[in-house]
Amino acid sequence: MNPSTHNWQHNFISTNGINLHYVSQGSGKLMLMLHGFPEFWYSWRHQIKEFASDYHAVALDLRGYNDSDKPASLSAYQMSEFIQDLKGVITGLGYEDCILVAHDWGGAIAWNFAYAYPEMVEKLIVLNIPHPAKFAQGLRTPQQLLKSWYILAFQIPFLPELLFQLNDYQAIKEAFSGMAIDKTAFSEADLNAYRDAAAKPGALTAMINYYRGIFPLLFNNQPEWQILEIPTLTIWGEADTALGKELTYGTEAYVRDWQIKYIPNCSHWVQQEQPALVNSYIWEFLQ
Repeated sequence: MNPSTHNWQHNFISTNGINLHYVSQGSGKLMLMLHGFPEFWYSWRHQIKEFASDYHAVALDLRGYNDSDKPASLSAYQMSEFIQDLKGVITGLGYEDCILVAHDWGGAIAWNFAYAYPEMVEKLIVLNIPHPAKFAQGLRTPQQLLKSWYILAFQIPFLPELLFQLNDYQAIKEAFSGMAIDKTAFSEADLNAYRDAAAKPGALTAMINYYRGIFPLLFNNQPEWQILEIPTLTIWGEADTALGKELTYGTEAYVRDWQIKYIPNCSHWVQQEQPALVNSYIWEFLQ
């Protein structure tokens, strides 16, 4: 599947002082999809066409990614900025609320957005990203700290960018092909699409700045997370080498109406590796 040849609508929206690129299909209620690292809207290629039958499916390029603006300042990559980006996207598209579907870093933003603006999230669907309180607890365990080694490595200036660029961005491609359990989930065209997005001027530093911006907060005293009243579905690929399944245990203490679907023999790239199953779980949750 080539991102340049599919029949999706590409547009830009101005929000929070920047322009964000998005891809959309369908009409109806807004289903807003947020990707993770090192991805872009294309991570939702199997979901956009699926849910466009009933929804206005919108897959965003987060700030710093692919065709969205890439502010140079590290201060531009703070959770408060990401939250305002989303608020402006929802209202700018003419909606008061949305079904929010998010993976990895997009999921971290989605959790925080749901707490900040609960009235703007009808339902929350997060994939392979724990509740912020559970992640903070996890980072205090040796097993999760080892899995999160890259967060520490990304704090080094310039070096991560240089390493990602080696051998024609081979590390970007291997993030997908190497971690995937089902290697057929990513074609060469898919891997090249991720490489090309990461190779855009300013993109690599912007993408890594998410980790640099959040790092000082990870080991501080966490806020008191209240009970989230939004119906929430977590979908989790059990063979995630970056985030342990145990990070989901106890989420029900923070979310009143929470469901969990584990997918065995599936990596972190859950909606790309097992799209049919992920889509069926989302449909079931939305009924």
